[in-house]
Amino acid sequence: MAKSNLKIPKVCEQCEQPFEAKTVATRFCSPYCANKSGRERKKRAKETELKQTLLEKSIDKIADIQTRPYISITEATILFGISKDTIRRLILAGKIPAFNLGQRLTRISRLHMEAMFSTVDLPEAPEEEPIRIHYEINECYKIGEVSEKFGVSPSTVNKIIRRYGIPRRQIGKFVYVPKEQIDKLF
Repeated sequence: MAKSNLKIPKVCEQCEQPFEAKTVATRFCSPYCANKSGRERKKRAKETELKQTLLEKSIDKIADIQTRPYISITEATILFGISKDTIRRLILAGKIPAFNLGQRLTRISRLHMEAMFSTVDLPEAPEEEPIRIHYEINECYKIGEVSEKFGVSPSTVNKIIRRYGIPRRQIGKFVYVPKEQIDKLF
């Protein structure tokens, strides 16, 4: 490969230090950084593979847990993704019925756990009429007018406009907002 006299300023992907690269494809400042990056990449790939195999192994266990009426605290942590301490606190508070069948043999009702951690269906919001984006100037307030009319500072008006997504239009040094939406809001 031909060597060029170019000195391309770059930042090392590993140590994030600036250096001068001799080729466009150079990614690291030194062989040490290149090797370290390779080791970290292999480590991440190995961890990902380990997580995938663990998930594949636990699929059968989760399917088995879902068929039994009473499960252990450890199985509940796997099934619902909450800590053992949280489950024990709920048992002590009396929110989850539990049965102690011996040392380390506490069983809890899966149905009670599912009822406690079930998803809540939120009612769908009714569709709103589409908002007109282009308002005429006579249908709008200036920011100063809004602050005077409702007795709030201009910065508060700007925060509220951003928070509620009210369309605004700047003409020259004045910012206009639609009267109907401001009146509904205030």
